[in-house]
Amino acid sequence: MSCHASEYDVPFSPVPQTLTAPAPFADETSCQCQAPHEKLTIAQARLGTPVDRPVRVYADGIFDLFHSGHARALMQAKTLFPNSYLLVGVCSDDLTHKFKGFTVMNEAERYEALRHCRYVDEVIRDAPWTLTPEFLEKHKIDFVAHDDIPYSSAGSDDVYKHIKEAGMFVPTQRTEGISTSDIITRIVRDYDVYARRNLQRGYTAKELNVSFINEKKYRFQNQVDKMKEKVKNVEERSKEFVNRVEEKSHDLIQKWEEKSREFIGNFLELFGPDGAWKQMFQERSSRMLQALSPKQSPVSSPTRSRSPSRSPSPTFSWLPSKTSPPSSPKAASASISSMSEGDEDEK
Repeated sequence: MSCHASEYDVPFSPVPQTLTAPAPFADETSCQCQAPHEKLTIAQARLGTPVDRPVRVYADGIFDLFHSGHARALMQAKTLFPNSYLLVGVCSDDLTHKFKGFTVMNEAERYEALRHCRYVDEVIRDAPWTLTPEFLEKHKIDFVAHDDIPYSSAGSDDVYKHIKEAGMFVPTQRTEGISTSDIITRIVRDYDVYARRNLQRGYTAKELNVSFINEKKYRFQNQVDKMKEKVKNVEERSKEFVNRVEEKSHDLIQKWEEKSREFIGNFLELFGPDGAWKQMFQERSSRMLQALSPKQSPVSSPTRSRSPSRSPSPTFSWLPSKTSPPSSPKAASASISSMSEGDEDEK
């Protein structure tokens, strides 16, 4: 049997080679393992025995469109025992098309997908559909890992029935919601969407096996979708612009209200009923009235009683009275002549 040269000779390493390089093919390894292979029980394997070699676990399948459900099943198979070596068998295209149906990926693509799974230590190409004692002995397989659901195929109700009866079967759990059939169903259900997608990416109608009419229909739908996307983008940008304008207008209105309140307050403080302007106006008005109005003459003292011996003081009639000035030259000459006549009489 082909295997790693160090598989039985060195202790199990916690860092497998599959983390730094693809897993090897079983028929391409360079040595034959000659170490004795003793049959193990599941209890012994779970205790980590034997010490001198890992437990060899085998898992097989089609692994078309390799997905997370496949990876999780292989992870479970790899971690069933403390020290295990996982061999994965992949059926060829001929067997798969005969017993199960057509695949999306060809056998070479499926082999390579398994080689790059971190849980896989070795890949067996062209694995048999039903496991034979000769195959188990050739690859020194201790246990076979698969989900526990009976797998009816090739005229058998369960192709793993004889493995279960031999005590070599270890069940794993399926991952719900993901399978190759589910993925294909999604593609078939939304065929038009994926056909249009690939036309947009440069594939020809011939490559997609699409008729001329359908090609034109898909391309027209793509143009309509582009227009819808542009309209959607314009609407979103318009909404953003309107929102920005609303925010700015709200800020402007708020600032205007603040400034208007400040202006009204300053106006009332200056021109209101008790404002500074009124007080200043009253002060200036009073000053102007004082400046324009004549000064009042002092109040005369009371006249003293005249003694009989004294004669009254002479009256000077010639003194001008405190009257307003004459309004014309004639009146002025008349007043001067009357003053001169009075002087002559006194003489």
